[in-house]
Amino acid sequence: MNRRILPIVVLLVVGASGRAGAQNTAPTQLTLQDAEAMALKNHPQVLAARAISLESNQFVVETRSAYFPTLNGDLTGSGGNPGGRIGAGYLPASSLFDRFGVGLSVSQLITDSGRTPNLVASSRLQAQASQQTYEATRYDVLLAVNQAYYEALRAQALIKVAEETVAARQLVADQVSTLAKNKLRSQLDVSFAEVNLSQAKLLLTRAQDQVRATFAELTRALGSQEESNYKLADEPLPPSPPSDVAPLIAQAFSNRPDLLSLQFQRDAAMKFERAERDLSFPTVSLVGVGGAIPAINQILLPRTIPNNYEGAALDVEVPIFNGRLYAARREAARYRAQAEDQRVRDLEERIARDVRIAWSRSTTAFQNLDVTAQLLRQATLALDLAQGRYNLGLSSIVELSQAQLNLTQAEIENLSAKYEYQGVYATLQYTIGLLR
Repeated sequence: MNRRILPIVVLLVVGASGRAGAQNTAPTQLTLQDAEAMALKNHPQVLAARAISLESNQFVVETRSAYFPTLNGDLTGSGGNPGGRIGAGYLPASSLFDRFGVGLSVSQLITDSGRTPNLVASSRLQAQASQQTYEATRYDVLLAVNQAYYEALRAQALIKVAEETVAARQLVADQVSTLAKNKLRSQLDVSFAEVNLSQAKLLLTRAQDQVRATFAELTRALGSQEESNYKLADEPLPPSPPSDVAPLIAQAFSNRPDLLSLQFQRDAAMKFERAERDLSFPTVSLVGVGGAIPAINQILLPRTIPNNYEGAALDVEVPIFNGRLYAARREAARYRAQAEDQRVRDLEERIARDVRIAWSRSTTAFQNLDVTAQLLRQATLALDLAQGRYNLGLSSIVELSQAQLNLTQAEIENLSAKYEYQGVYATLQYTIGLLR
């Protein structure tokens, strides 16, 4: 019995150790560049936009096919009552007879008064628009990765601040409790110190929850379903924002892929309008047929039909009246082109607004770096002074508690200013089309 149980115990121990080893796996180092590359490779929105872009390229091939001849092979066998005639269904009357034939038919468009070139140009512009939409999707994903990455860094830094705050306030609480036991401080001081310690622990709990939430956002931005254990590398501060916003707006109009996509769509709509206008003009085509009839009812039709046949025709189709169908299609295409032009104008206005807002926020965030750094220095000095006064018995626990609270807030403001500037600078780069 023991020999049977021993392998099971060994397997359980090995499995438990394997799970423990998996849980204790060291976190993977992840830089912002690695995160961006991972998102561009795996994110479903990027992959979907890429597939749509490739699909639009096939529409160009589909439209260009009108330039080339159409070749069809025919294989026909028939049987009919001798001497019969087709009486309904088609205007030409054909005699019915037994036969078997093979042949080819070829058709070549000579001209459709410019409709096909305009359709080809429209499809090419639509393909270019899809390519720019793909680039715009990449931009959206990169911006989401940057924002989630900096938020995760901020949350991790906040945990460090919270842990240091808990340690510092725990030390003060222990000191005050010791002094109170020796009748050197009142129980009120102990209560204040315990309240400050509880607040620090609450800050730590909330910071841990924020880390989990930001890593969930980062996982989504990376295009993954399973959260991994990452150790995020800190990023250097970007340079200061430009002093003038006007050049940034000009850059945005030149670089933004979503604006370029709408411009290509507008141009494609204009080409399609011309193609719809060309429907009212003649179409010229060349048609040719040829083949052989190896088997025929020779009793019914002796030597009246040769064994081979060939023929060619030039067809000119001139539209005369179709209930204003072509006119309605032309007007609809014209209105569509006008709508696309207004969409371009609307996006230009929104881009100009977004650039101004992003530039203003980045400028303010850059100024906050110095302000919060000075605030942190002053709060640190104030805490040192308050701690010294309290140790000398020159102040109450209230002054020391307020100084501790001010230092914690200053530390949070200082680290938040850093990551906020990195995030808004990435947004500024996105709005001007330079986020890579």
